[in-house]
Amino acid sequence: MTGHKACGKLAHPHRTASPTIAAYLLVIFTALLMESSKRNVTVLSGCQGLLLINNSILITVNALAGYALAPNKAMATLPVTMYFIGSALSTIPISLLMKQVGRRAGFTLGALCAVVGSLVCAAAVYTKNFWMLCAGVLVLGVYFAAGQYYRFAAADTAPLDFKSKAISLVLAGGIVGGFIGPETSKLTIDLVAGHTYVGPYFSLMVYALLAVLLLRWLHIPPLSESERKESGRPLAVIARQPTFIIALLCAMICYGVMNLLMASAPLAMIARQHLFSDAAFVIQWHIVGMFAPSFVTGSLIRWFGLPQVMLAGVALNLVCVAIAISGAEVMNFWLAMLLLGVGWNFIFVGATALLTETYTPAERAKVQGVNDAAILITLVASSLASGALFSFQGSQAMNYYAVPVLALAGAAILWLAARRRPPQPA
Repeated sequence: MTGHKACGKLAHPHRTASPTIAAYLLVIFTALLMESSKRNVTVLSGCQGLLLINNSILITVNALAGYALAPNKAMATLPVTMYFIGSALSTIPISLLMKQVGRRAGFTLGALCAVVGSLVCAAAVYTKNFWMLCAGVLVLGVYFAAGQYYRFAAADTAPLDFKSKAISLVLAGGIVGGFIGPETSKLTIDLVAGHTYVGPYFSLMVYALLAVLLLRWLHIPPLSESERKESGRPLAVIARQPTFIIALLCAMICYGVMNLLMASAPLAMIARQHLFSDAAFVIQWHIVGMFAPSFVTGSLIRWFGLPQVMLAGVALNLVCVAIAISGAEVMNFWLAMLLLGVGWNFIFVGATALLTETYTPAERAKVQGVNDAAILITLVASSLASGALFSFQGSQAMNYYAVPVLALAGAAILWLAARRRPPQPA
């Protein structure tokens, strides 16, 4: 049985995008009737879902549109890279803006940038202009940068014993992106006759406008006047904390490895004669793997400990690499990408929870901004590396390069676990 035939059987349950979207929106808007603290988590989770719908559409389409338009096929993943460059350039300004004007205004600005960027991308694909596509995706990156603070907005307003749970519940909203995003890509891929890929970019605009609407229900108390003016400790002092170093290192590694292996997955599948629907199916389940565990990750951290859950994430990523190396059937891609997503979730939720231990309210804007800027720079580098390695060494080379980086993360987490272990009585 061929890879894409096997996938055909598995893919049947996902031909229900419209009912799924309707049910999702019904749940979200019904939950807005909750009391304020729970409503905020619900709103942020819903916004995370809409952001990840957009991300999964971009993951599925960007590299393929880039490959179709690029003057040099080695530049196929440049649109993916430009998305992260736009995010990296805007993440610190967005964080500082939120400190002054509030979370809701910053999140709304990000969603409006997605509306503009998606229209530019659609026009670029329609006119077959590669560089316009890169410019549009650059603007879309502002939305991703703003959306990175959804988890922090939940954590910063949650009680201490609920922080990891609040983070994981917000991230759990992303699971809908795993189903709705790729389905939207498949439904809209040929929406504009004779111009493949224009339709998915138009759909990005619709989802971003839904995010603007949903954010009307977000109510997070602004910082006090003194907190807005106070800068706290110098960043150099904060950055010397071992907890900060490990939180940042692990967040960079889990995102970098995930993006390195994921960004080229659709290209690798098409190169092996798998169908576009196969690639969409694999990305769909990768995103499910990234966010479905969030329903339990916070509880797992409370039960087993933060370092232990992060180590499990590293182990799952190593298993992903082994499966990817072992074959190139759709099932290999599917299982590898699924485990890559679950491993990412365990490491990233843990790293985010760790980071919240390192700053005061007055310091959070700059610490969160620097943290996410470093992550996004890693995403830029891994996107560039992904395209170049795929063109010159093939997709398997990336799997081998991921191993020592994951080993470094594992060693850092083991050191953290030893450091946090209570001293034994004499």
